Amino acid sequence: MKKVLIADDEKAGRILIKEYLEDYPDLVLIAEVNNGVDAITEINRFKPDLVFLDIQMPGKTGFEVLNHLEEIPKIIFSTAYDEYALKAFEVHAVDYLLKPYTKERFKIAVERLNSDNQKIEGLAQSIFMEETSYPNRVLVHHNKKLITIKCEEIIWIEAYGDYSKIHTINQIHLSNFGISDLEQKLNPQLFLRVHRSSMINLDRVKELNKYGKSYDVTMENGDVIRVSRGYMDTIKKIML
Repeated sequence: MKKVLIADDEKAGRILIKEYLEDYPDLVLIAEVNNGVDAITEINRFKPDLVFLDIQMPGKTGFEVLNHLEEIPKIIFSTAYDEYALKAFEVHAVDYLLKPYTKERFKIAVERLNSDNQKIEGLAQSIFMEETSYPNRVLVHHNKKLITIKCEEIIWIEAYGDYSKIHTINQIHLSNFGISDLEQKLNPQLFLRVHRSSMINLDRVKELNKYGKSYDVTMENGDVIRVSRGYMDTIKKIML
């Protein structure tokens, strides 16, 4: 049995890890915290074997937390920021989970716990491969849970304040990521920004209608998306 602690300021992030941990009865959750200061206190108190550690947290960052620990447990970073991957290697992290990640990716991280002879170079290579690829699935909210949906099922994405609404054939899901963040994470060969508030899946376009000097895009579900003036050139590049 291994004692596990979760340190993540996002409730959704903690819920997801707890859900994935249900498949591993030997990993027992003993505490969860939502800031760096409490992370230091609880890790020093409980001495967990494994910590799922966010990087950007109130009070102390994940790396600052490590500097205040009496004993360093095994660390799996769980973060939305990819720029800290190299620094994670320096502190000999078991793995670096880049949000949003799937249950399959989580399984790989857990399997690395048993790799006593883990090579940092190999871990670095795998993470950099992730950074240069695009996800096949994204995490979204559904009935107070987080579920994954296939990117190919997405019809279009709508800005919703600091969040995004992801439209599929039958449902609208809420994503914790803003539309600009999703634009960076999703495959640009498939997803095209046509307005500051909307992005479309090119495979789900039904028709493109021209009105004077502007265009509207009709999607498979019947939604009509206006192409703003600033994105006209982008649309024209895909027209034959």
